[in-house]
Amino acid sequence: MGDILRVIAGSAKGHGLKTIKGDMTRPTSDKVKGAVYNIIAAYVEGSTVLDLFAGTGSMGIEALSRGAASAVFFDRSLQCFKVIKENLEHTRLTEKALVFNMDFAAGINKMYLEGQKFDIIIMDPPYNKNFIQEALKLVAINDIIVSNGIIIAEHSPMDKLPESCGRLKVIDTRKYGDTMITIYKDGNSGQ
Repeated sequence: MGDILRVIAGSAKGHGLKTIKGDMTRPTSDKVKGAVYNIIAAYVEGSTVLDLFAGTGSMGIEALSRGAASAVFFDRSLQCFKVIKENLEHTRLTEKALVFNMDFAAGINKMYLEGQKFDIIIMDPPYNKNFIQEALKLVAINDIIVSNGIIIAEHSPMDKLPESCGRLKVIDTRKYGDTMITIYKDGNSGQ
């Protein structure tokens, strides 16, 4: 296991999170994670969260710690799957979470088939692979986001994301060093 991340706020504040050695994952820095949760603070309490490309589970665990009702985590790596489960146990948030060892497309399809809809969807895939564009299309087609729900997409400045995808519209974009955060909102109702 690699460096230790931490939960920034909420019930699990200060708890360390395991990471994975090497460049298999690129955990969101505490600075970026804190900035994202400051932007979306009003959406978190009582929300349902989907963490696609979950890696260590850091972003979804932060949401649970800050009062999200539940979170579903997907990662295709067995090693990541195990680390997410360990991190949930360590933060005592296991009862609020489901963790699946499958890729994002299969995960979105699974949630659609189960009739699941989410208030917050987190997308932090490997950079420069167009996974976010593909995932946005699948979320829009499969309608797994609630009206007024938001998507947090973490990506490289080199990744050019669409201004809209179906009902999903960009409402905010921020740059933190070599990390871009683009936030989409379901456009079914006003901002």
